[in-house]
Amino acid sequence: MDRATFDEYIAGFNAEDTTAFDRFIAEDLWMINGLLEIHGRQGMKDHYAKIWPDFVETLDVVDFVSDDTRLAIEMKTNFRARHDAPEALFGPVVEGDQFDFHGVILYRINDAGQFSHIRVAYNSFRKTGVDGTRTELGLPH
Repeated sequence: MDRATFDEYIAGFNAEDTTAFDRFIAEDLWMINGLLEIHGRQGMKDHYAKIWPDFVETLDVVDFVSDDTRLAIEMKTNFRARHDAPEALFGPVVEGDQFDFHGVILYRINDAGQFSHIRVAYNSFRKTGVDGTRTELGLPH
């Protein structure tokens, strides 16, 4: 997969457009993200249906390498709380709290050009409260 095609996926993801999952995520996806496992395209949609109501999530690709069957990126992701939520994915949040992920993500690409396996590895995960307080969180899942 070339960078321009992958950037189409990232743009769709950042726009919270689940049709990007239809195009890029295999029906039989297996994803491991920390201690969280996601199975299937619908599993991916269900997972983000829990995140996006509470957070604006923005992906930023720092580095990219790929061939026909594998892709690897260094990724920075920002989650910004849309509103106060006593039970959000990462615990209670107030509007404007931010969570920043920095890590490496490995993808396997099937014959249809879709992601069949995704592995997420964390370098850091941090919360920055609206008061500026920073807290290292380790694994979020």
